[in-house]
Amino acid sequence: MTDLRLGVLGYGLRGSLARTAHRPGAGSRVTALAEHDAAARAAAGVAFPGALISGDHRKVVEGPDVDAVVVLTPDHTHAALACEALRAGKPVFVEKPLEISVEACDDILRTAYETGTRLYVGHNMRHMPVVRLMRGLIGSGAIGEVKTVWIRHFVGYGGDWYFKDWHAERRCTTGLLLQKAAHDIDVLHWLAEGYTRQVQALGALMVYGDNPHRRPPGAPRADDWYTKDGHWPPHTQRGLNPVIDVEDVSLVNLRLDNGVLAAYQQCHFTPDYWRNYTVIGDAGRLENFGDGPGGVVKVWNTRRSGYRGDADATHPVPDVQDEGGHGGADPLLVAEFVRFVREGGRTDTSPVAARMAVAAGVGATRSLRDGGRPREVPALDPALIAYFERGQLR
Repeated sequence: MTDLRLGVLGYGLRGSLARTAHRPGAGSRVTALAEHDAAARAAAGVAFPGALISGDHRKVVEGPDVDAVVVLTPDHTHAALACEALRAGKPVFVEKPLEISVEACDDILRTAYETGTRLYVGHNMRHMPVVRLMRGLIGSGAIGEVKTVWIRHFVGYGGDWYFKDWHAERRCTTGLLLQKAAHDIDVLHWLAEGYTRQVQALGALMVYGDNPHRRPPGAPRADDWYTKDGHWPPHTQRGLNPVIDVEDVSLVNLRLDNGVLAAYQQCHFTPDYWRNYTVIGDAGRLENFGDGPGGVVKVWNTRRSGYRGDADATHPVPDVQDEGGHGGADPLLVAEFVRFVREGGRTDTSPVAARMAVAAGVGATRSLRDGGRPREVPALDPALIAYFERGQLR
């Protein structure tokens, strides 16, 4: 079978996904890439020898040597680029979040529906071993029927990754409660098998807003913008984005359409970086300690007691070779997309779920900026739901 020829839009932080997808002779390869930044274009030329490298996205979308388009650009550009590619008849991979507004998400889904062109959204956490382990335990009945889910996200590198570029600006993200939390909200929906219908949130810009060390408008990020061991404590950060108007801490309450109640917390100035999920059913609970290799998911489900670290069952998080990022999830994500483009059929990721994650994030962000007033999440057109649930078949 010949390689699926991929045209990539954007070569920023998620350029790693394009490199993961470039497997000449093994199923897929990058044949064209568009990026507005000259330095990034130069790096892409090295990563993808022989590929067309351009500053014009139309040369990729309209390229005769492109079978499918991978959108890795900033969030607020997704709808325009994805819809253009869908109308050109090119199957599209859109990096999460799908977009930064409910309306833009619906435009993408509606365009895919009207054109009949295949749409895939890169919610790679559905392929992360820890998430699949928890979902499998829930599906086996280990904790009974899910009733409530509590999620804590400690974003230890938040100051580096989200406050030194466009992520720090509302106009590009709506807020990190959408951009970053879209991952966790989607996982919440998958584990609880429901979608958020009502949200209420509080949040603030507590740490990075007062930091005066901003780079001048138009200046590039410093070479040491990210470091694994430095930039601690948070107030020592330098070269922050000129504009910072998103929150660095947030707390959310959610009610799902199946009655499940959930809570989500996100902080961008913790010393550690990991996600903690607690899922409580009517016959037990589970919780992960660590979210990658070396971590475990513990289950308590045989008796009542006081605190005890010796759970009734302890399940190690599978150690999948991390050759493409996110605990081995990225290669699985790419493989599913390539298979979907070639064969169609159902996928573990879902455009409907991606839209619902954004809708919950938008509602929560509006709530926290409005004194915590609860917000209803708008429903999606039933015709679109039915179309995507059928595997994008008429």
